[in-house]
Amino acid sequence: MITVRLNKPEFEYDIHSLVKAFYPAEEVHVSVEEVRQEDEASEMRLDVRYGIDDIAFAFRESGKEIRSGVSVDFADRKETKNHLKRALYRLLSEYTGQELPWGNLTGIRPTKIPMNLLEEGKSDEEIARYMKDTYYASDEKIDLSIRIAKRELELLHKLDYENGYSLYIGIPFCPSTCLYCSFTSYPLGVWKERMDDYLTALEKEIDFTAVKFAHKKLNTIYIGGGTPTTLTAGQLDRLIRKIKCSFDLSELVEFTVEAGRPDSITRDKLQVLRNHDVSRISINPQTMKQETLDLIGRHHTVEQTVESFYLARELGFDNINMDLIVGLPDEGIDDVENTMERLRELDPDSITVHSLAIKRAARLRMFKEDYQNYKIVNTKEHIDLTAKAAGEMGLSPYYLYRQKNMAGNFENVGYARPGKAGVYNVLIMEEKQTIVACGAGSISKRVYPDGRIERCENVKDVASFIERIDEMIERKRKLLED
Repeated sequence: MITVRLNKPEFEYDIHSLVKAFYPAEEVHVSVEEVRQEDEASEMRLDVRYGIDDIAFAFRESGKEIRSGVSVDFADRKETKNHLKRALYRLLSEYTGQELPWGNLTGIRPTKIPMNLLEEGKSDEEIARYMKDTYYASDEKIDLSIRIAKRELELLHKLDYENGYSLYIGIPFCPSTCLYCSFTSYPLGVWKERMDDYLTALEKEIDFTAVKFAHKKLNTIYIGGGTPTTLTAGQLDRLIRKIKCSFDLSELVEFTVEAGRPDSITRDKLQVLRNHDVSRISINPQTMKQETLDLIGRHHTVEQTVESFYLARELGFDNINMDLIVGLPDEGIDDVENTMERLRELDPDSITVHSLAIKRAARLRMFKEDYQNYKIVNTKEHIDLTAKAAGEMGLSPYYLYRQKNMAGNFENVGYARPGKAGVYNVLIMEEKQTIVACGAGSISKRVYPDGRIERCENVKDVASFIERIDEMIERKRKLLED
């Protein structure tokens, strides 16, 4: 446990994230309180004291102490935060002997920085110098973020930010809950008898959205979850028919359905997607090591992943993504190499490589004592291996994001062939266009011309969503009113 004490509430999130980045295995508790007597004896403690024009840090561990401070102008909040993070980073880096690949960057969208600077006309050299001086990011990560920002701008130039929008449809059911998962998802077995009720409520929300945005151009559709293919073939057909009947799809550049779990994929479900011209699907193994699949609660085999992929190819899908996770329990670099080799044989059109992020609500976090004997390792060698293998498969990085508590403090990167990148993936990260989200646990984001963003959330609980659908629609109405 690392105790962080502040003398007033300022920048708690940034401080917590940075300390956690250096000490990923430790619980970090941040509070605005005076130091208590029991804290004096705590093994590790960080004190942050805000003065009139300075910030002072004192980090103590087992009797050893290191201090630092920085002068700031509190009138400029953005610069104050940058000064604070740089000073705290230098303190922790000096103490631990570590350099983090992303430096003091703690946000989930690091590519927004180079993208905004590119749009301002800055050169690669100017952007690299800014990111190095401001965030202490490594040359490798700076280069990666600039390359991806350029690719994203190419992908997004065809979209109309002002008159266009995207649609997300959430299907919050899964065959089972994975060990690391904290997404809004519910076991199929429990909700099987109410899935039609869920679709009825969802259709009501779709009707409202279609009317509200009748004058706008729908650019992308993403059906995610959960696992959308937990729906039966008939229910999938019902949902997509509803979408096609409700919206004008003439300006659509991408229609994605996250098929996801191989144990939910059947020929008749894939045929429904083909019949409705779904342009992009995901078949997500996460790993090609059977022992890991069994451990994390994915009730499918490696062979089912292979069979599902070839079935999709047989039916004519020419844009298939596959998701992987690096840093899964007890997986070493040889296991990651084997997974990449198996994917090379399948030859998907895109691969998304995730660094394991253990969220608070995940079983792996909630019951960590049950899994303490399993090693979770993610190193630069692991990430370099996946990047090299993707490159050899003809896939280039096109989007990137980060999460809290990521193994190795790395990132998630999407790699794709030319013409096969997921446009919606870029939109959700770069927040350039309004995304209307329907379904339990989904979050709509309205992007204004001046860049301001407002959000509204749907309730996560499925029963509450069904019962309170009129309230969910009213939330959207308030968000989207002119």
